[in-house]
Amino acid sequence: QVQLVESGGGLVQAGDSLRLSCAASGRTLSSFTMAWFRQAPGKGREFVSHSTWNGGTYYVNSVKGRFTTARDNAKNTLYLSMNSLKPEDTAMYFCAATDSQRTFPTFDDFKYWGQGTQVTVSS
Repeated sequence: QVQLVESGGGLVQAGDSLRLSCAASGRTLSSFTMAWFRQAPGKGREFVSHSTWNGGTYYVNSVKGRFTTARDNAKNTLYLSMNSLKPEDTAMYFCAATDSQRTFPTFDDFKYWGQGTQVTVSS
């Protein structure tokens, strides 16, 4: 079993930066693919980025060049650095983990989820 706890969200202005953290416990993350999803009010949960168990990192087009995902396996923590934030980035951000070996896991592959951290970007 893996427990995930996100932190670092907040209210910022457009153009500002934030760094989200996802602390894991229960299992070592090094063999997991980790991902960030987000969900805006009234919308479905959207993939943002993922970091595969073997070192790959992928992003949705809308955040490429602005967001960076990094993992510290020694600290069992996943990070999402967000720069040049836009109002459309406003959402609840969730961390998720899967032991799937696929390079592009599906939504259903992610068995473990955090409770989310709110990011609000004002214009």
